[in-house]
This record gives sequence, C-alpha cells and structure tokens, in this order.
Amino acid sequence: MSEAQFQPLRCGVVTVSDSRTPDTDRSGGVIVERLEGAGHVVAERCIVPDDRERLEALFRQWAADPGLGVVISTGGTGITGRDVTPEAADAVLTKAIPGFGELFRWLSYQEIGASTIQSRAQAGLAGGTLVFNLPGSSGACRLALDALILPQLDSRTRPCNFAELMPRFGER
Repeated sequence: MSEAQFQPLRCGVVTVSDSRTPDTDRSGGVIVERLEGAGHVVAERCIVPDDRERLEALFRQWAADPGLGVVISTGGTGITGRDVTPEAADAVLTKAIPGFGELFRWLSYQEIGASTIQSRAQAGLAGGTLVFNLPGSSGACRLALDALILPQLDSRTRPCNFAELMPRFGER
C-alpha cells in the first residue's frame, strides 16, 4: 500500500464580530496561520458582524463555491443574544458532524473547566463543503485546529480523515 500524499485544501475563514478589525482579529489570524502552516490555502478571509442573515448568506456563498472545500468561522458560538453563528450555519448545513462539538468541549474542559458548556462549537457539511464554527477566543481556535481540524484535513492521517472523504461527500 502506498503512502497517501498531502492534498492542500482551499479554505475560507470568517471572523464573526461587531468589534474586531483586520488589525485586532487574533483568532482569525491563528486560524490562517495554522492552516497555511499545515500547507493549506486560505482563499477567502473576512470579518462579518453578528448578523444572522449576512452570515447565513456568506455561508451559502462559500458552500456553493466549488473552489472552497472548508469554511471555518470564529466567534458567535456563545449563548448571548448576539451569538448567532450556529443558527446561521444550521440554515445551510446538510449534515451535522456532532462528534466535533462533543470532542472539542471535552478537550476544552481540560483547559477551562466547566466554562466550556457555554460554547456551541459545531461542525457539519454544507453540500460538499466542511463547515466548522469555533469560539472567538484564540486559545479555542488553536485547540480546535491543532487537536481536531488539521489532523482531519490531512489526507495522511490514519486510520481515516475528512480530506480523503471529500470527493465522496456528494454521493447519493
């Protein structure tokens, strides 16, 4: 059996915030740094306010783009009134990946304790596009990328990974 070859994926990164700017977006920066450091391409990056309709429209646009295989958001996953990222994503997702949020909170618990229950981090498929909704803290983004997302976006990860399944996401 031959060794799998690394396949760089094209990704979109969106920071959901009413107050961050390109200069103050540390969490988005962590995501971009980790993705590019792993060999992936960040093809799209933006900051969108905590506005459900605008965010849902962006998720739809990026999920429909055949050039993007992965969308990662940071912010808006808490429980306050302005936190609407999961709701915006849910309107677009065609298949949930519940294990992501469960495992993220379990790992996060080891770092921040019971406060992790305030996170509604999640993942799913929007057609053939992987969508990950991460909390707005740079530490949470680092944890999610390093422990969960990057290994699953690497076609060499065994016994299995999302990257090798991506061509089959559209199967019927």
